[in-house]
Amino acid sequence: MLSTPRRALLLSGSLGMGHDVLAQACAVSLAERGWRTETLDAMRLLGQRGGPVGEAVFRSMLALPGVYDAVHFGALRTGAWPALLADAAARRQLVPRLRAHLDTTPADLVISVFATGASAASALAGRYPAMTHVVFCTDVTPHRLWVHPNVDAYLVTSPAAEAAVQRFQPTARIAVVPMPVRPAFYAPPSQGQARTRLGVPGTARCVLLMSGAWGLGPVCTAAARLAAAGLEVLAVAGRNERLERRLRAAARHQPRLHVFGFTDRIPELMAAADLVITSSGDTCSEARVLGRPLLLLDVVPGHGRDNLQHELERGAWVTSAQPAAVVRNALAAADRIKPAAEGLGPAAAAAQHRDAWESSLRTALAALGLDRGFR
Repeated sequence: MLSTPRRALLLSGSLGMGHDVLAQACAVSLAERGWRTETLDAMRLLGQRGGPVGEAVFRSMLALPGVYDAVHFGALRTGAWPALLADAAARRQLVPRLRAHLDTTPADLVISVFATGASAASALAGRYPAMTHVVFCTDVTPHRLWVHPNVDAYLVTSPAAEAAVQRFQPTARIAVVPMPVRPAFYAPPSQGQARTRLGVPGTARCVLLMSGAWGLGPVCTAAARLAAAGLEVLAVAGRNERLERRLRAAARHQPRLHVFGFTDRIPELMAAADLVITSSGDTCSEARVLGRPLLLLDVVPGHGRDNLQHELERGAWVTSAQPAAVVRNALAAADRIKPAAEGLGPAAAAAQHRDAWESSLRTALAALGLDRGFR
């Protein structure tokens, strides 16, 4: 007989899609074990003014070459005073709203997958002594604002990330776990099935080109040139509507160019492709679960450069952002890899990855005394 379901609150942040995707994957795993889950967006909790301003500032830093690199490596990573002041300002806005929510909807467990959420939950720990707070960061080098007092455990996805947390909190409880992905990636179609659904010839060389929810980098020009070079190109614009319009205009002259906006068909698109061309981020983990080689666009500064280096150590290739370089490196990668064998598919590897993640999560929560009620 199961006990009363425990409640878990996921604190995410809508800068891109990475944090939300991680929160969703964690929520699914908890729900399957009988937990009641809820996800809050820390950017929304900053208020009608604070959230949009925060996103605008972040986008501006990404758009100006060198600015976000300077902020990340000079302030965020080290915990210099500008970063600490920015964190304190955001926390002042976030804490009252998070406190009001927790007062009316108490949680047994808070999992912060966004640094600002981690800061606010840490500040409220004394008010909710029965609440366990876990911080989950998938960056290979978590910066200073990920690490706070009153955190019961950290989940990271590499030994390098474990050492980065210990830099600021040497006695922290840390578990190195696999990167979870959304359920659809654990049950992918075969390459043949995916190509039939998408109208991609079965023997063609095919690449998936995407660059996060914001469509960073030369996606449109690179997509058109890849198609002109003879590749079937599955190009995803994400939430970038301007990019989607440009891609659809290019597709009218390139029959090998298949365009998608914001879509939930990424597992199908990856299954169809021989190569995934993307920016460094959680998409890399999804591609690895499906057994797809990676060519990474060097377009995300700051933490993106750390994560890119880590992916190179795991076997990915990299290209600079110029469209000609993307085409040159994609053609070379396509020559180095063999198309996925029909009938084999990534299902077995995906199932193995899921088992590893579920086992790691169970072990981590059991160590915190949160295994009661697990199936």
